[in-house]
Amino acid sequence: MPNVAFTQLTCFCKCCKVNMSVNHLRLLRPLLCQSLSRQLRSPLVATYGLPEPLPHPNTTFYPAAPKRLYATKKAKAKAKGQAAKVNINSALVEDIIVLDEVKGDMTAVLDALKEDFTRNLSIRTSPGALDHIVVTTQDGKFPLNQLGQVSMKSPQLIMVNMSSFPEATAAATRALRESSMNLNPEVDGTIIKVPVPKVTREHRENLAKLAKQFTNKAKDSLRKVRSNAVTQVKKTKEGHSEDTVRLVEKQIQQMADNIAVDIDKQLVAKTKELLG
Repeated sequence: MPNVAFTQLTCFCKCCKVNMSVNHLRLLRPLLCQSLSRQLRSPLVATYGLPEPLPHPNTTFYPAAPKRLYATKKAKAKAKGQAAKVNINSALVEDIIVLDEVKGDMTAVLDALKEDFTRNLSIRTSPGALDHIVVTTQDGKFPLNQLGQVSMKSPQLIMVNMSSFPEATAAATRALRESSMNLNPEVDGTIIKVPVPKVTREHRENLAKLAKQFTNKAKDSLRKVRSNAVTQVKKTKEGHSEDTVRLVEKQIQQMADNIAVDIDKQLVAKTKELLG
C-alpha cells in the first residue's frame, strides 16, 4: 500500500506541473501577441528578422511551376561567333602538314592584294605610279621603268623616254592605255606623253569596283590554298587519330578565316580612300 500511495503522489505532482505550465503559457500568450503586433507595425524592424507566419491548417500548397529561360537572339549570335579557338603546336603535326608553310601561303595572298591595291588603284598620279605597269614584248614581260625613263614634265603631264628600247615604244603605249589608271598616252617618236587625268567621281567609282574584283580574286586564291592544305592532310592522315586530323583541319580553317577578315578590312579601307 505505501508503494501505491507513493506512485499516486508522483503522478499528482507531474499533473500539477503540466497544468502550471499550461496556465503560464495562457498568461504569457497576450503579452507575446502584443509584442509581435508592435514589431509588425514598426517601420524600423528588419523584414528578414521576422519569423515566417505559420500556414493555416486548411491551406493547400501547390508546387511552383518550373520557369524555363530562353536565350535571346543576341546571345545566340554571340555564342555562335565565339567558336572554340584552336592553337596546335605546328611541330607536333609536321609529319601531317607544315602549318607554317600554309600560313605563309595565305599571308602571301594578302600581300599580293595589298600590292594590287597600291599599283592599280591609286588616285594620285606620279612617275612612281607607272612603275608597276608591265610591258609585253617579243623578248618577254618587263616593268615599264626598265624599258623607259619616266619623269614628271608638269603636274599635268608625265613623260616616258623610250630611246633606250625604241622597239618597245608601241608595246609600252598599249600597256599604258590598257592599264586601270584611265590613261590616254600620246606617242611622239620615242617619247610617250601621258596626260594626268582628272580624278572624277565616275573614275573613283570604277576604281572601287576594281578593288572589289581584286578582293574576290584574293578570296578565291585563299580558298585554293585552304583546299590544297586540307587535301594534303587527308592524304597523310594514316597513323594519326581522327581527333588529331580534325583539329589540324580546324586549325587550317581558322587560319583562312583570319586572313579573310584581313582581306575584308583592306577592301573597306581602300573603298573609303577611293570614294572619299
